[in-house]
Amino acid sequence: MAPVQPAETLHAWESDTSRAPIATKIVVAGGFGVGKTTFVGAVSEIEPLTTEAVMTRASEDTDDLAATPEKTTTTVAMDFGRITLDADLVLYLFGTPGQQRFWFMWDDLVRGAIGAVVMADTRRLDDCFPALDYFESCGIPYVVAVNHFEGTHRYDVEDVREALSVPDHVPVVVIDARRTDSVVDALMALVGHAVALTPA
Repeated sequence: MAPVQPAETLHAWESDTSRAPIATKIVVAGGFGVGKTTFVGAVSEIEPLTTEAVMTRASEDTDDLAATPEKTTTTVAMDFGRITLDADLVLYLFGTPGQQRFWFMWDDLVRGAIGAVVMADTRRLDDCFPALDYFESCGIPYVVAVNHFEGTHRYDVEDVREALSVPDHVPVVVIDARRTDSVVDALMALVGHAVALTPA
């Protein structure tokens, strides 16, 4: 007779049939190689779904590797992860592809999202302007998360805000996309910002 396997430990809210958790969708966007896949992977409670493909010579003329020479793969569709922030708040994270040739997917990925995290690398701030313009034009709440890479200068938040012309009401945070606590801080900033913009 096979041994009885222990039941998977459930959160209290998972066994409470009187209420269901609120599931929300958040998009993680930004330029090529800014750390979107790392961001999603740092907090996902499930094995993140990634669509990483090995970069080939065909992309040499379109993907600038000057700031990220060690990068060998790239997202060609999306990243997907899930995180439970509170007893009744579950976030589903969708990372967008960064290269311009994949931007046609953004409309589908963004549909139904409560907001977006726009990631920025201070070595190439220009790369996040398309994402900023996109979410501004859609009217979707967003925050800017400056992914601080080792060995780079750490700029003040207000300097980054000014360089990107980000409105005063939009949160700008400095993060390390490899650290769970840092990524959670960025997500909490977005949730708070989205709630603040929601009509009563």
